[in-house]
Amino acid sequence: MFYRSRSYWTCSKCSRRHFLKTASWAALGLCVGPFLTSLSCALASEGKDTTAKAKKHAGSTTTGLVSDDRYLSHTLGEGHPESPERLKAILRQLKSSGLDKATKSIAPSVDPISYIRTVHPEAHINRIAEQAHDESICRLAVSGVLDAVDAVCSGEVSNAFCAVRPPGHHASNRGEHGFCFYNNVAIAARYAQEKYKLDRILIVDWDYHHGDGTEWAFYDDPTVLFFSTHALYAFPGTGAANKTGEGKGKGFNINVPLPRGTDDKKIISAFTERLVPAANQFRPDLVLISAGFDSKKDDLLGDFAVTDAGFVELTKLVMSIAADHSSSRIVSILEGGYNTKGLALAVESHVKTLLGT
Repeated sequence: MFYRSRSYWTCSKCSRRHFLKTASWAALGLCVGPFLTSLSCALASEGKDTTAKAKKHAGSTTTGLVSDDRYLSHTLGEGHPESPERLKAILRQLKSSGLDKATKSIAPSVDPISYIRTVHPEAHINRIAEQAHDESICRLAVSGVLDAVDAVCSGEVSNAFCAVRPPGHHASNRGEHGFCFYNNVAIAARYAQEKYKLDRILIVDWDYHHGDGTEWAFYDDPTVLFFSTHALYAFPGTGAANKTGEGKGKGFNINVPLPRGTDDKKIISAFTERLVPAANQFRPDLVLISAGFDSKKDDLLGDFAVTDAGFVELTKLVMSIAADHSSSRIVSILEGGYNTKGLALAVESHVKTLLGT
């Protein structure tokens, strides 16, 4: 059952944990209704320039990496798909590929609570304190992301990847939802606006599941352009194409629901045809990525077929936008991805691309 809330549909059960109890994990991400017509598979001509633009700015690229062993302490219970093994696999892969040494380490240090309050009401924060296994780890995830914003906006690094957990893009105002507690990317946007006086923030979300919490946070806000590709009829059941924002924010919320089996060509086409023109008109001062890798082929909670090569191209497209408008400033934040081996390889490809290698 779904109810209407703040101009979009949201699940009446406040947590994806309910879905885990009532459906198999393999079926959780599958669409359960008719699909919207697929976007054209033909790539827009401007996509052909992506590699050249990325290479043009690669020579001086320094990528920051946020990680902290305390993120491994967060748990939702034995056997849960959002487990510490996700982050362990990522860190092992980055170490084996040498990317841990190629990147600049960023440790969480910012006290995040005042910035959490710029997005979440006090009732939500109090509820998280009751729900989380260790609420301090949820705050620590936010802290790491804010330190990444500092590093990027101060010019210490060109871009950054945040290997943090728990994820955040489903979190809004009603406690834990979809494995998410605090909306890391939304808080990062408000932090960048408040501390660095940035006028326009672009948030790109390529997670298999719609970032309903991020949409909620900025639905009436023209200073944040939210772009999301996702499976419409999977959890959380939001993200319809006609949900474009309201009031002054009308037109600044772009949902591109994609069909079952979406591959590299389909998702890249969505980016080149919808994101690139909108971003060029918006001219962001900073680009944030909700980097969910459950849109990859063979994920446990998704049915897309995006490959590592596809994530490379998506990353290049976003880097091209950032190079044109935001002095190449990007902060990428881990969201979903539940096939640990596939997740680790996708993150490796993403970080390599951020580095310009």
